[in-house]
Amino acid sequence: MPIYQTTSYVFEDADSAAAYFNLQEYGNTYSRIMNPTVAVLEERVASLEGGVGAVAFASGLAAQAAALFTLLVPGDHVVASASLYGGTTTQLKHLARKLSFDLTFVDPDDAEAWRRALRPETKALFAETIGNPGGNVLDIEAVAAVAAEAGAPLVVDNTFATPYLCRPFEHGAEIVVHSATKFLGGHGTSIGGVVVDSGRFDWSNGRYPVVADPSPAYHGLAFHETFGVYGYLMKLRAETLRDLGAAMSPFNAFLFLQGIETLPLRMERHVGNAIAVAGWLQARHGVERVRYAGLPDSRYAPLVARYLPRGAGAIFSFDIAGGRPAAVSFVEALDLFSHLANVGDAKSLVIHPASTTHRQLDDGELAAAGIGPGTIRLSIGLEDAADLLWDLDQGLVAAAASVAAAAAGGTAP
Repeated sequence: MPIYQTTSYVFEDADSAAAYFNLQEYGNTYSRIMNPTVAVLEERVASLEGGVGAVAFASGLAAQAAALFTLLVPGDHVVASASLYGGTTTQLKHLARKLSFDLTFVDPDDAEAWRRALRPETKALFAETIGNPGGNVLDIEAVAAVAAEAGAPLVVDNTFATPYLCRPFEHGAEIVVHSATKFLGGHGTSIGGVVVDSGRFDWSNGRYPVVADPSPAYHGLAFHETFGVYGYLMKLRAETLRDLGAAMSPFNAFLFLQGIETLPLRMERHVGNAIAVAGWLQARHGVERVRYAGLPDSRYAPLVARYLPRGAGAIFSFDIAGGRPAAVSFVEALDLFSHLANVGDAKSLVIHPASTTHRQLDDGELAAAGIGPGTIRLSIGLEDAADLLWDLDQGLVAAAASVAAAAAGGTAP
């Protein structure tokens, strides 16, 4: 795929230029809104997820914000999982305050909690296929049924699973978002996000005037009536992306396209290594709990069998004895694992969520997300599993020394 590293496009004539800007014909106008390289990425991600189309953005958080911005108006209500990536939780709270919609966090494992949180003004339900970093697996069909009762779309962040492991549309979700930065790209080189639409939701059900009613920005154009199953996506692109400007770079789109070509091979290796590492950790002294849904004794094993038959992904957390000091000693003793704030890389990664990715959450929010002072998140890469276990072993030795030194009133070596 060539890289169309251009800002704009030469029009055939004045009439075609006017038709493009009036949305009467589909064509490239400006790379803030559309670009041929980015368009190929959008089409491929939509195809992988089984959606009718997609719109790419400059980051995963930009994609999430745009997905909600396109369907909400002040006074609306969103119900969201309490076990989300810390950046997502913070984003939703700030968006709610600034955009004047209400927000309720619920236990994602309790379908009745989702149902109890519904209000007449509930316009979206939001969750992750695999929670970050708690590792909970969403019962997509159960929550989608609650969303259907409310006449609202279920929006699912499918970043951790990827469409190789799970396709939420097949289980009732209506919108899927991705941080392409993670497994889709797979090499830690580019930032990007994608919103995918199933094309099934009825935006003209009387509850979504922002999508269905005539738009003053396009001289009264009614997006859903005019574009049918593409109505939401056209609104997302022609107004939200145009106005907020969080466009994906063509070069980043090119790199994501390279990553997607190896996605099945990488995910198989990611999952295989994750199972080996999680099982090994579960048997180690000094490890209090391993939260990986792929383990046979996980409470989520039935949901993994239903939604993730190829595996429960490659990101999970565990609690180390000794709290934060032991966790810090563990992280700093590792050589192969890179200590950085990312996941889904070909390289194995480690981080202490309470002091980094989930730093903005209060104690109650941390507890709801399954994060304690000794919680460590691992993103398992493609290295040889034996090498990873060797590295983790030296981390556990360092953590144990830290605990022993603290007990003796000294300092760990």
